[in-house]
Parts: sequence; C-alpha cells; structure tokens
Amino acid sequence: MRFSQFFIRRPVFAIVLSILITLVGAVSAMRLPISEFPEIVPPTVTVKVSYPGASAQEIADTVAAPIEQEINGVDGMLYMSSQSVGDGKLTISVVFKPGSNIEQAQSLVQNRVAVAEARLPDAVRRLGLAVKKASPDQLMVVLFDSPKGTRDQQYISNFIGTAVKDQLARIEGVGDIYTRGARDFSMRIWLDPARVASLGLSAPEVIAAVRQANSQVAAGVLNQPPGGSDGAYQMQVQAQSRLRDVAEFEAIIVAAHADGGVVRLRDVARVEMGAQDYAESGFVDNRTAIALSISLLPGSNALATGDRVLALLAKMEADFPQDVAYHAYYNPTEFIRSSIDKVRDTIFEAALLVCLAMLLFLGSWRAAIIPILAIPVSLVGTFTVLAAMGYSLNTLSLFGLVLAIGIVVDDAIVVVENVERHMEDGMSPVAAAQRSAA
Repeated sequence: MRFSQFFIRRPVFAIVLSILITLVGAVSAMRLPISEFPEIVPPTVTVKVSYPGASAQEIADTVAAPIEQEINGVDGMLYMSSQSVGDGKLTISVVFKPGSNIEQAQSLVQNRVAVAEARLPDAVRRLGLAVKKASPDQLMVVLFDSPKGTRDQQYISNFIGTAVKDQLARIEGVGDIYTRGARDFSMRIWLDPARVASLGLSAPEVIAAVRQANSQVAAGVLNQPPGGSDGAYQMQVQAQSRLRDVAEFEAIIVAAHADGGVVRLRDVARVEMGAQDYAESGFVDNRTAIALSISLLPGSNALATGDRVLALLAKMEADFPQDVAYHAYYNPTEFIRSSIDKVRDTIFEAALLVCLAMLLFLGSWRAAIIPILAIPVSLVGTFTVLAAMGYSLNTLSLFGLVLAIGIVVDDAIVVVENVERHMEDGMSPVAAAQRSAA
C-alpha cells in the first residue's frame, strides 16, 4: 500500500495529524532565533590578553608565542590567528570546524592557555587572560554622552562600568559587551628620568616600591589564641593598605638613606589621577562619548534581545545622573524587523494570489479548499523542521518558504484536478482520490 493510500483511507487520522503539525509548528516558530542572515561563521574561541606598556613586537614575542604554541593542534581546530597592537592588547582567534561544540571548544582552549600561563610575564598573569566564545553578530552600539558638556569622559565611563554594563550583560541573549573609548580611573605616574638617575635609583625600583605600598595586607586578629593573652575579646585588625588619592601616592617612600633621609615618590615623579587608556575616543554630534558595543549570543533571537536592551535602558534612564544621555546609534534590529515583515507580507500575498488563482481555474470552493489548507499546514509545519535542525528564521529561509508555496500548491492542484476528472467519470470520491494519488 502506497504512503498516500494510508491517509486516504483514514481521513480522521490525516486531519488530526495536520492539526498536530500546525500546532507544533506554531510553537516552534515562537522559539526560533530570528536574525537577518543565517549563521555561517564557524565556531570561534577568542583569547584576550592585556599587557600594559608593552609594544606590539614585545607582546608577540613574550605573550602570543607561548600561547600559540600550546593552543596549536587542539582538537577540531581549523586555523588560528593573532593580533598584537601597540596599546598592550593581544587577541587570538581559534577557529574550529563547522558543527563543533562551542562549549567543548572553549574548555579545550582554556586548558591549553592554563598550561601556557607559567611562561607568561608576571604583569600578564596578574591581569588575567579571558577565553570567550566569539559572538560574530553585533547586536547594537549604544553611545553615552553629556549633551550640555558638564560631564567628562572619565565620569561617564565610570558610570557605565558601575551602573550600566553589568545589568546589560545579564540580559538573556546578550553576548560580549565591549566599552569603546573607555576612560577607567587610574593613577598615572610620570617618572623624571634625570631625577631618578641622580638619586641612584631605577624605574624597576620605583615600580616595586609603589606596588609594595599599594598592596592589600591582612593585618590579623588581636588576642587570638594561643597567643597567651588575657584579653576578653578578639578584634579583627583592618589596615588601610590600598592608597586612595594623589597625596597618598606622592608620600610613598621609594628609598631610604643611612642618615635617615628618605626619597618619596613626589621627589622623582609627577602623580595625577587620570584614565588608564587614551587609545580610543568616541564622538557623537561633535561631542565626546563612550560607546558600548553589544554582541548577540549565538543562537539567540536578535529582535527579542534588542527589545530587552532598549527596554532596560529606557527604565534605567530615569536614574541616570544629570546631563548623561544615551543613543542607540547602531541598531540593525530595526532593519531585521523591517526585512522580516516585508518577507512575511510577501508570503501572505503569495498565498492569497494562489488561493484566488485556484478558485478561478478550479471553479469551486470544494475543489480549492484542499490546496488552500495545504499552504498553512506546510508552511507552519516547516518551522518544526527548522527548529530541529538548529536553523534560524532569517531573510533567506523566509524567501525559501515563499518559493515553496508554488511547489506545494502545484502538486495539490494536479491531484485535485485529477480527482475532479475521475469523479466526473462516475467514480466515488475515495476511489477517485486513490486513483489520482497512484
């Protein structure tokens, strides 16, 4: 018995199955990730390293080389590329074979990087290395500025880092968030080479003195046994070891002489509160600004995630400091929504035109109802297959659905026309349907 004969002889089962396909497809459509184009970038893991003050060549020789030697040959890797820049940043991109498990790939790279850490400079190990899954799709770029110019970049950058960035990172669907043009508060120390040399000192000695004076120290507990003290209470000692302002840094003792004299940091350097990095600057309407580049987590719904980001920013805006504003400068979700709406309208228009054509050429509602019902069942049922295969709802997949309408309806029209012809010859509806599908 042919496959079609099974459903012809069991019409109730065929109707129930069609309804089930439609319902499951509708549920799958609501869970499908939506994007402008399909995700064709192979799984990629990035390793980001910071080495302040180092040149690009120094980073390539002392940081990139050991990490690349360890990562090379990791399971499933296609190729690897690295970029060392003069502002002390290193980015290594490890590209894996299509279909590789990105979670497993990240774990493998993390293990290889951990092995290489022992061969890296102390400054790099202190700052840490970030191993993350790459997010190829940029969701949005949000600019923060001071419209009246009363807030400087350091203030805005500090506000973003403490009150905005962390909340955005917790939104479902948001991947990495990068701050462009950040001005993180930092104590900047400008050494006077001539003065340092005249006092018999060197730059490493000054750095070591600053590091030692600005370190967190656990002072311990008073009257803690078995100290032999008769005290009735134990007291936790909290020592102020982290320095807070310019004056405290200037008072750091860099060296001491035998006669009791000391050399303080202010004697050999100029100290000021500034920003850690001035390599990037952002502008909006000729005003300085800080940009947040938000990427989309792979497999997430771009439209829903973009709406959540904008809704949270609108909610937080009421608590923004005076004269701090934000602008969604780059928002591709608007174009994605427009393109998806256009293709959706095209699907409805195509379905409507096909229905009208069938009514005109078949000449009766009874003959046209089957091809008309086949359109939503086949289209909505396709969403189940898309979800099962891990595909997204994008411009290309929707255009494929538009083209599929003609194929589905064409087969349905041919079968219905044959059924009508056999019924005119005196055959019963069931026999005519079996003969036409044979």
